[in-house]
Amino acid sequence: MLFEPRSGRLAAWGNALLAGLVSPDEAVLSIVGEDAVHRVEGLPGEPGPVGLTLALGRLRALGVTGLRVALPAPGHPLGLSGPPEFNARALEAEEAVVAVGAAVGLVPEVSEAGPAGDVHVSVTWHCLPVREAPPADVPSLGEAERELAEALREATVVLTRLDVAGSGPAAEAALSAYRARAEAGREALAPGYPPRAVRVLALAQRVGLMVSLAYENGHGGAVAASEMAARAEALRPVERVARRALVAAYNSAVEARA
Repeated sequence: MLFEPRSGRLAAWGNALLAGLVSPDEAVLSIVGEDAVHRVEGLPGEPGPVGLTLALGRLRALGVTGLRVALPAPGHPLGLSGPPEFNARALEAEEAVVAVGAAVGLVPEVSEAGPAGDVHVSVTWHCLPVREAPPADVPSLGEAERELAEALREATVVLTRLDVAGSGPAAEAALSAYRARAEAGREALAPGYPPRAVRVLALAQRVGLMVSLAYENGHGGAVAASEMAARAEALRPVERVARRALVAAYNSAVEARA
């Protein structure tokens, strides 16, 4: 489960830049985050990979007025509209950005190098043609918030019943890191997003964290194969709701303008 997908950062800060709310330098710094470098390959009119600043300017020149996020999973093409080649690349990466106003989309390819503790992360965004059509299965912010409230209750009940609620050093460390980021007032979204989107994003991240901890925390009390299968079956719809809410939050700036 991606709590802060790179596609989310690109869409959020790209939308703020397109709306004239941030400078190109501020947008690029926020998109790159802790990565070493981001480049864009395959942009129309560019013979080779280019930096993010030039790429965002080129997208604007192509007529792009907004950026949407897609977070697909097997059997759930969330946020995608085709064609098959783009959908397949996005599904492999588990995320993508789809432009509004021009028939292009961006799929990240992440490369890591270096020893543990000093890993150099570079990202290449592959620009590909997309089909101009409504994205698949993206809810409104209101729908996402209602679904999340129910999903949070269900996840708590399921994890408690199956004895896989977050516990142990790894789970505690993850929860502590999440709380620290929240308490530090980390800007979850770029300027131009409504407060409801920030609230929905934070809740979706919390639900997603619970699901990830359940999957990563060993078998817990679900020692039998049937119990492990029941856990996965119970968590799958909760994870789906969290992904839908993430997409709704990141896409809300574009939907509001539309």
